[in-house]
Amino acid sequence: MSSRLATMMDVPLTLDRLVDRSEKLFSSVEVVSRRPDKSIHRTTFGAVCARSRRLAEALARWGLKPQDRVATLMWNHSAHLELYLGTPLAAGVVHTLNLRLHPDDLTYIINHAGDRILCLDEVLLPLFEKFRHRVRLEKVVVVPSLGGGDYEALLSTATGDWTPPALAEGDAAGMCYTSGTTGQPKGVVYTHRSNSLHAISAALVDTLALSHRDSLLPVVPMFHANAWGLPHASTLVGAKLVLPGPCLDAVSLLDLMESEGVTVAAGVPTVWMAILEALEREPGRWKLAPDVRMVVGGSAAPEGMIRAFDRHGLRVVHAWGMTEMSPVGSVSQLGPDAASLGEDERYAQRARQGRPTPFVEIRAVNASGEVPWDGTTSGELHVRGPSVASSYYENQEAVDRWTEDGWFRTGDVVTIDASGSIKVSDRSKDLIKSGGEWISSVDLENALMSHPAVKEAAVVAVPHPKWAERPLAAVVLKEGARASPAELKDFLAPRFASFWLPDAFVFIDAIPRTSAGKFLKSALRERYATWTWD
Repeated sequence: MSSRLATMMDVPLTLDRLVDRSEKLFSSVEVVSRRPDKSIHRTTFGAVCARSRRLAEALARWGLKPQDRVATLMWNHSAHLELYLGTPLAAGVVHTLNLRLHPDDLTYIINHAGDRILCLDEVLLPLFEKFRHRVRLEKVVVVPSLGGGDYEALLSTATGDWTPPALAEGDAAGMCYTSGTTGQPKGVVYTHRSNSLHAISAALVDTLALSHRDSLLPVVPMFHANAWGLPHASTLVGAKLVLPGPCLDAVSLLDLMESEGVTVAAGVPTVWMAILEALEREPGRWKLAPDVRMVVGGSAAPEGMIRAFDRHGLRVVHAWGMTEMSPVGSVSQLGPDAASLGEDERYAQRARQGRPTPFVEIRAVNASGEVPWDGTTSGELHVRGPSVASSYYENQEAVDRWTEDGWFRTGDVVTIDASGSIKVSDRSKDLIKSGGEWISSVDLENALMSHPAVKEAAVVAVPHPKWAERPLAAVVLKEGARASPAELKDFLAPRFASFWLPDAFVFIDAIPRTSAGKFLKSALRERYATWTWD
């Protein structure tokens, strides 16, 4: 007689169940893709799921073995979604490649991951040709912009007479490499279980609040950290999926939001800043759905941007996460006490990174140990949970990213308030230490970007003969706007201690960015490393 007390079914959390659900419950829900020529391709989740099953069979008939890697070099569109879903159905691992990386990085990543197959958009063939001869691939599948070609030929090999492999929730299902701003890019491998739990968590009301009633536009690329889990989450809940392809300029995105009735969109601040400029340049041009939720992640959203979007009837929802976290780790939604807060307090709350998503545990640690949740004491944020990586793929270069007791060191310096809401002060590598005191570059940047003349701002440490380091602000002004260093310093003065204020301001045309669209401060530090102080 068994001593097992539990009476629940032992059903694994695997992505085939997500596909089954979508096919049965949401088969008529649209999946809309914009092609490179800006034409629109329409299909449904029913068709996508059916094609994903054909793809799984075709990959298996080609010779794909369990846990083999299938790489994608693609924009956001329905064929990419089919690879997201179909590859794991064949027990394979879909490995998304960041098309914005240098060919040398892509070469390293493909070879290090051991990818057997590469599926790529026809429009990206010129990029692939730059490193094709250096990678060890067995098959290359081209996906033409208007259909047909290698990809459809691959799907045509499926007969329907095939038994899918049994999947275990601990099996690898997806793979993504960090952007590699320091050292070689590092691989993170997601499981069926981690992707399933992340999709459930992301859809909850107090996270991104996704439902069958939504029309979702992931501007965040599917090659970047699972597109924040949105392809899986939309498949799970049956939200209409609107995929922008390579057309990421503000006007194209706004046109798509209007024509497809988008209610939720997700992207990095630089995307939303461009959209805000377009809305302010041509007010009234676009008739958008009421109360569109603009999910912002990748870097801190300035409070000024949140206020500006409110004036246009668009609500910014601040989120935070990392590739190593699948990636969403926290979301800033106002709590039940919001009604008692003043307007400025509510905006301050919304500009925070928010509370951890379900199953994510957090703590902050400094030299004295774990810090209290008092909203003022800062430390490095540590996280753990079922959707958090426990190591990098075959890569021992960064074992110090994990503590001895099993937490992941994020590298973000934060405070945590009594409600568990996180506020990221800076990346540990971007903090400025001046005369023995710490200065947050992020706080200064967000304040500068609330100035009406400032489009973007990045603050970096520059060597100083007396204070060791002092802050320098690199500023991009809005078109036709003017501002002097003295004016900007006066603007900051009421908000910060005097020693925080930048001693130098430089006006530049654009701030360097990483492949994920974040400010590349290392390039600015290098550019101004020999700055001469008066």
